[in-house]
Amino acid sequence: MTTDTAARAEPGADPEGLSFEDALKELERIVETLERGQGSLDDAIAAYERGAKLKKYCQAKLEEARLKVEKIKLDDSGQPTGTTGLDG
Repeated sequence: MTTDTAARAEPGADPEGLSFEDALKELERIVETLERGQGSLDDAIAAYERGAKLKKYCQAKLEEARLKVEKIKLDDSGQPTGTTGLDG
């Protein structure tokens, strides 16, 4: 999905098809729009709902990345030697 398409996504649309970067850009645009206070109340509510979904999605992607980074094993010199499971 392109950034332009992401900007026009329906408020109820699932952000799953977006990259983290596109979701974050869309969330930033929503915040800017809400801060300007332009548009109708219904539009603001829809934007807020979409923003909440995007925030949750971005948080989940960041947590996923954090867990992947934690799994990387380093040797004594700090070089990656492989990965380990989440439990060990």
